[in-house]
Amino acid sequence: MTTPRPFGRALCAMITPLTDAGALDLDGAQRLADRLVTEGCDGLVLSGTTGESPTTTDAEKAALVTAVREAVGGRASVVAGVGTFDTRHTIELALAAEKAGADGLLVVSPYYSRPPQDALEAHFREVADASGLPLVLYDIPGRTGTRIEPDTLIRLAGHPRIVAVKDCSYDFLGAQKVLDRTELAYYAGCDEHNLALYAVGAAGYVSTVANVVPAQLRAVLDAFEAGDTPVAARLQRRATRLIEPMMSAGLPGTVTAKALLNALGLPAGPVRAPLRPADRETVDELLTAYEQFVAA
Repeated sequence: MTTPRPFGRALCAMITPLTDAGALDLDGAQRLADRLVTEGCDGLVLSGTTGESPTTTDAEKAALVTAVREAVGGRASVVAGVGTFDTRHTIELALAAEKAGADGLLVVSPYYSRPPQDALEAHFREVADASGLPLVLYDIPGRTGTRIEPDTLIRLAGHPRIVAVKDCSYDFLGAQKVLDRTELAYYAGCDEHNLALYAVGAAGYVSTVANVVPAQLRAVLDAFEAGDTPVAARLQRRATRLIEPMMSAGLPGTVTAKALLNALGLPAGPVRAPLRPADRETVDELLTAYEQFVAA
């Protein structure tokens, strides 16, 4: 059975560029989006965790979709993060994203309120019924406090517009169970799992690290597709040289991605409070890791 890939294979969880004054930088977003697609991204996921969705306004989210759509045209899919802890508000964002030109919607579990599985399922169904766009369900219980249980995903897979999952559950067994019993497109949401999930039938990844090294991460999937498993494995292991300091060193990926992009002279800008920028020592460590990785 062919693996469904509704938004491509190599997707970037794109940061939201800001000006030095903290305003939305649409020109920077367009330049970054163009670079990411040119260097190998099949799709861009906007206003997710990495895109600082909790601190951007509804109008900024819609404007970002419009600007990125204009920049990439039909060269890549554009998936808009619209999930909130409020079903009504999530639907409003979904309709605005559809109007702005998104190809799909990323919908995270409602956070803080921690709904039980039946309420969680009803939430996703209401959002899916509200617009004509396909949904990517975002399972990241470490941030939301609520897991989308495998059995819930299996039931939701019957909805015609629920087509994919961004998986940050760290439950490899559960992921394989859903892959075996549904046609949902699974996207690894944790960079260290990109190849492992792909090898058992996932669609690809939605990567924060791809903001910085899109071509190098895509090369892992390309090698696997070409049948060169040893090369794919070696490239994935090598990528941990950058994945670890960016994603597992105590700072959110938004902070580390923006720190590196700024250091490389690429559009990024500051993070919004309550996040704080990386200090000089951290930036130097990230740059060293980046330089060693790309030179390897």
